[in-house]
Amino acid sequence: MVVIAVLFAVLQLANVTGRDTPDTKNYLAYALSLSGAGKQEAAARTIDYACASKASIARRNQAVDVVRFHRASPTRRVVEECRREQWRGVSARLAAGQTTGHTVPFMPPRFMRIFEVRPGYPVLLVPFITVFGVTWGLWAAGVAVTVAGGVLVFLVLRTLRASTGAALTGQALFYVLPCGTTAMRPMTEGLMMTVTLAALWGCALLLEGRARAGTWLAGGALAVLFTVKHSQALFLGLCLAAVCALLMARRRRWDGPLRTLGVVAGGAAVGTVVLAGLLRYPSESESLQDLLTGHFARPDRVHPWPEFLHLETAFWIEWLRRQMWEPLFLAAVVAAGWGALRRHRVFALFLLAVASTGVLNQAGHPDINIWGDRLIVVLWLLPVVGLPLLLDTLVRPGVRALTGTVPGPARRDTEVAR
Repeated sequence: MVVIAVLFAVLQLANVTGRDTPDTKNYLAYALSLSGAGKQEAAARTIDYACASKASIARRNQAVDVVRFHRASPTRRVVEECRREQWRGVSARLAAGQTTGHTVPFMPPRFMRIFEVRPGYPVLLVPFITVFGVTWGLWAAGVAVTVAGGVLVFLVLRTLRASTGAALTGQALFYVLPCGTTAMRPMTEGLMMTVTLAALWGCALLLEGRARAGTWLAGGALAVLFTVKHSQALFLGLCLAAVCALLMARRRRWDGPLRTLGVVAGGAAVGTVVLAGLLRYPSESESLQDLLTGHFARPDRVHPWPEFLHLETAFWIEWLRRQMWEPLFLAAVVAAGWGALRRHRVFALFLLAVASTGVLNQAGHPDINIWGDRLIVVLWLLPVVGLPLLLDTLVRPGVRALTGTVPGPARRDTEVAR
């Protein structure tokens, strides 16, 4: 496990810069503000990082351009143009009085409010950028988060009594599939997936008889997730509570660890809604306007919901068309779901519930142009965990498939299906 993690970390040295997205500036500025930087300093260091990264990509692209590879390096020109463009908007907004909050005003206040309510990732960044500086700090934070995600996959599979080889396969899959690539990006998605995997590990612990530890871990993960991305905490709480309710209804027993986990997950979902309302977090209507107005660059839509539903339908038709064109993702999801159901039926329901939060997240933002399918990236956790379970079942045919019936209130239910 350690060797795979170290190998992954070493490979990431190939791309220390050039991983950032437009959202990175907002999280970095937030973290710099938390570390004590003023608005001007935070803006300067953030813009310098973003422009240096943009120049690095331009230089690498030119180096392999069959027509322009012999020309002078574009680094200085790209940096200067980028700085002028970024400072133009930031300076105007600061002069207009947009100085509240922790972020630097790269965009209108309504859009920046979305990032102001996500302190979890900036808090994580603070020690890294303080010790290593901005460039290496963001890289090191990405490595730490992604490595932790792979280790959690290993722990989930070992808790389910998968073989060591299968658990190592799951860890490696997390690193090499798009979930690992996305986790290395300086955005919330990496931390979001890692915390989600912690909740999934809690479910596995509960199913293997460690109900108290599993419930505490899942509940703690939901609490942390609220600070990272509260919509994901809502989706995950609802999905876990729904699985618990389904299993209790099937068993016709309304006591025991399942009820406790269901209450915790459901309480987390309700608490997310209540607390977000009390803190005046952006609502679903505000998110809808952000989507339909191009980040509030146009007037608010008068009748947003019919437009949203039309866009939702068109998005999924186009998304499915693209997936059928390159069906690796769909094939991996189907195979992983089958493998999880064969190996551990009840855990498979929890795994499917966790993975479905990626679909819900994407459904709330049906924008086909968002980079790399990062909104639906949590769905990749299904192949990451499910494919090793399928592999374990095929390689070790003598291993009995667990029904996954959970422990009762006073004893562990050891029923298995041969």
